[in-house]
Amino acid sequence: MLEARRHCLKSDYGYFVAYEFRPQGAWRGRGTILVTHGWGSRSEYMQAIIEELRSHSFRVVALDLPGHGASPGRRLHMASAVAAVKTVEEWFGPFTGAVGHSFGGAVLITALKGAVNGLKPVDAGRLALIASPNSMPDLFAYFSRELGLGRISRAAFFHQVELVTGSPLSEFVTARQAASLAIPILVLHAPDDREVPFADAQAIAAGGNRAQLRLVNRAGHRRILSDPVTLAHLAEFCAGERLLAAAE
Repeated sequence: MLEARRHCLKSDYGYFVAYEFRPQGAWRGRGTILVTHGWGSRSEYMQAIIEELRSHSFRVVALDLPGHGASPGRRLHMASAVAAVKTVEEWFGPFTGAVGHSFGGAVLITALKGAVNGLKPVDAGRLALIASPNSMPDLFAYFSRELGLGRISRAAFFHQVELVTGSPLSEFVTARQAASLAIPILVLHAPDDREVPFADAQAIAAGGNRAQLRLVNRAGHRRILSDPVTLAHLAEFCAGERLLAAAE
């Protein structure tokens, strides 16, 4: 992180921090890759991916989502996250590609789809989703059950999504969003992930017109970020090269 240029940026939801990592060695103009972390995380946890992409002559821009890492605040929702991504694009885009982990992947595909009212779609040449959830409606339903919400409270809870983003909760299904994007999408997931089911990755890959699924075995939800198979797939995918035929 000491090698990064730290930028304090501002979206309509407030200030946040973004980091600019220059490529290692000679700059060959391979472009810029945007990297986003997951819920409760920060840019440092994406270190292995950032370093791998830098070693392949990419400039990498990572952001601490609002309320995470060095970014101020104690709240985060989809609209504020997507607004931060859009602001980063205005400063550092266009993006050759984008890489998101877990909730960060859901943020990226929502940003590329333009599903938040008032924000134009973010442009990226390709998208990599690592251990990302497929269905926000399913996730909200799970939390509703865990909280013991009644029918009226549950409906009000779901309606908050539309109040915040301008789109109903039903719009936030990654497989459906992926199907509407005409860019290559790489889905990386570990079958032993205990936080986001592997079935989510299968659904996303099946829904995307140009999506491809690659397994990263025995990598869980977080170890996958530094697994050599993950790094190899990402480097080849972002460079537009042919992916490995199968996971190691």
